[in-house]
Amino acid sequence: MAAPDALAQDGLSCVASAWHAHERELRAYLRHHLGESAPAEDLLQEVFLRALRQGEAFCTIAQPRAWLFQVARHAMTDHWRAQRPQEPVSEALPQEAADPRAPGLAPVDHLGDCLLRVLGELRPDDAAIVRACDLQGQTVQAFAQAQGLSLPAAKSRLLRARERLRTQMVTACQVRFDSDGSVCSHTPRADAPAPARN
Repeated sequence: MAAPDALAQDGLSCVASAWHAHERELRAYLRHHLGESAPAEDLLQEVFLRALRQGEAFCTIAQPRAWLFQVARHAMTDHWRAQRPQEPVSEALPQEAADPRAPGLAPVDHLGDCLLRVLGELRPDDAAIVRACDLQGQTVQAFAQAQGLSLPAAKSRLLRARERLRTQMVTACQVRFDSDGSVCSHTPRADAPAPARN
């Protein structure tokens, strides 16, 4: 195995060889897009430094020229992005219709009352694990130890409890989900029938 100094020297040699072969072409490319300006020279130096940072890994690059030009394109993109003026967002832009119950909150944030009601309708063991793990932040492993359960059994119980909670919330509060599975709306109904407990 080569010594670290030898590897570093190999890397430097690979970079120097590629740079000698392509520096003029890279400079012309950058000047073509940026003009005869300091930014073109600055980005040329940035490309060289990025190549140096590769160390001996640069020697394994199959097409050094393509790699150098890709780095140059990325450097130009970053340069142009930094030059783009940042316009403040106008306060006159239209806003989404606010929910009168709590302006600015997502639909899922209005489910607190429904959740508390539905938890009271679940089986006690379902409600206990949901409260502990989902509302109070207890780990499933800690819950399993406290209840004398194996970890797989506790995970299975939590999964089933969450499924029953979801089903009950859809029934009791008319919760609807979008294509990503996120809550998009709900309509609490005090008279919604509760499904029979399992």
